Order: sequence, then C-alpha cells, then structure tokens
Amino acid sequence: MKKYLLKRIAISIATLLVILLILFLMLQLMPGSPFNDEKLSVNQIALLKAKYGLDKSVFIRFFDYVKNMLTGDFGVSYAISKNTPISELLQTRLPISLKIGGQAVLLGTVIGLVLGIIAALKHNTIWDTATTVISVLGVSLPSYVFALALSYTLGFKLKWLPLLYAVDSPFKSSLLPTIALCMFTIATIARFTRTEMLEVLGSDYMLLAESKGISGVTLIVRHQLRNALIPIITVLAPLVVGLMTGSLVIEKIFSIPGIGSLLVTAIQSNDYNVIVALAFIYSAMYIGIMLVVDILYGVIDPRIRLAKEGSHE
Repeated sequence: MKKYLLKRIAISIATLLVILLILFLMLQLMPGSPFNDEKLSVNQIALLKAKYGLDKSVFIRFFDYVKNMLTGDFGVSYAISKNTPISELLQTRLPISLKIGGQAVLLGTVIGLVLGIIAALKHNTIWDTATTVISVLGVSLPSYVFALALSYTLGFKLKWLPLLYAVDSPFKSSLLPTIALCMFTIATIARFTRTEMLEVLGSDYMLLAESKGISGVTLIVRHQLRNALIPIITVLAPLVVGLMTGSLVIEKIFSIPGIGSLLVTAIQSNDYNVIVALAFIYSAMYIGIMLVVDILYGVIDPRIRLAKEGSHE
C-alpha cells in the first residue's frame, strides 16, 4: 500500500505540473492583456510587461512561477488589485468558500445518506416515492433556482435569514447558500445510496448475515451501508471539489466574497496570475481528494487494497 501511495503522489505532482504548463500556454491564446487601459501607450504597456516579466517566453515564465510557487509566492495581481500579492487575496476569500462548501458537503451527504437508506429499507412505499421525487428535483433544477426560491421565501417574505452574505454574521448569512448548494448533493447521494442499498439487500452475504442473527443498526451500517459506500464515495468526490471551491452563480446571487466570484473577475480582466493560482487550487484539491478516495477504498474494502498491492509487486 505504501508503494502504491508513493506512486500516486508522484503521479499527482506530475499531473499538477502538466496542468500548470497547459494553463500558461492557453493564457497566451487569450485575447487582450492585463493592461487594457486605453490611456496607456504602446511604450507604457511594454514597460509594464517588462516589469512583471510578461515579455519573457512562456517556458521561462513557467519555470520561474513553479520555483516561486514552492515558496508560497503566487505572484501579484495585475488588474483586480494592482501589485497585491495573490496570497493576500486568497487569505480572505478562500476560507469563506471552503466554509460554505464544507457545510454544503456535510449537510448534503448526511441528508442524502439518510434519505437513500430509508428509501431502500421502505422500498415501494410512500417514503421511497418521496425520495425519488426529491432526487429528480435536486438533479434537474440548477442550484440558482433553489437559491432564488429560498431567497424569496425565507429571506424576503419570512425574513428568517439574511438575503446577502454578511461578514459580521458569517454563519447565519451562510445558511441560504449552503442549503441551495447542497440540494444537488442530497439528490445525487440519495439516488446512489438507494440503488446500491437495494442491490446489497438482495445479495447472498446479506442473507448469511441475517441467518447469523445480525439485525438492526449493526446490519445496516456494518454490512449494507459499508458495501454500498464505494460507488457513493466515487460520486461524492468531484462534488466535494465543486462545492468547496465555490459555486460561481451562488456566490454572485448572495454576494459572497469567495474564490468563485474572484475567478470570474480575474477572467474578465485577464489577470493571469490570479487565474493560474485559482486553477491550480482547483486542480490540487481535485487530485488530492481523488487520492483520499483511493485510500478510503482500501479502508472500506480490504480486498481492493490487497488487489492494488498485488498489482504493484
């Protein structure tokens, strides 16, 4: 297992470097530049490019960027907040996106698992039908539809929760975006949990466990749910990254100063360093979570761990 993990970590690092290189090459193809001010002359723009090293070849800039990134230096902003280090921009925005995304992941996963388990255990009943309806609605309707509906009912009409995100009331003002974000996760997890649980319920080892007198919570958690978790985790992994790195639309609706809205602004203003830094964070989180998923596979089902060890001997 140790050899396998070291190999995966090495592949992950190489993948991140390739992603960075592709980003640098793609940014060269973007129209315009960070210095689109009409008041600037050609000579002034040339001086600015020389100041920030943009007059160098893309490969030299790439290696310089990687070298600086290893020390935590993502460069400075060219347009959004001129000469402000990217790390300072992320310092205030990243925790907000991670917090709201983390809340959405936790809430969506718990509710989705509970609904899926109930639907499987109460198969072909009103509970099963209700869960199916919730799953269809959650998957079909975009998160911004839920966001607008929640804002109108709970925020505007009933005035139970703030309509916009407020720094002085971070938890209460994050509830509406959290609920809106978690609806798709609830629907997806509930649907997969129900399907996998129904498949497990009809298996031979479940009949064997019941014949041994195992029942109740032990039967559900240790035998049914555990064997259904692997495909659920596979589906959940990319959802976690999307939620924890900020939803662009949700952040705009609730005026959340997160990294999602920062990325939109950076793209609109061609702020190369901000775009590269945020894309790197997205990629690093995705690769990191997929690595964690591989580890969880081995923890949940030792047969997978043994198979991986055997294939790398």
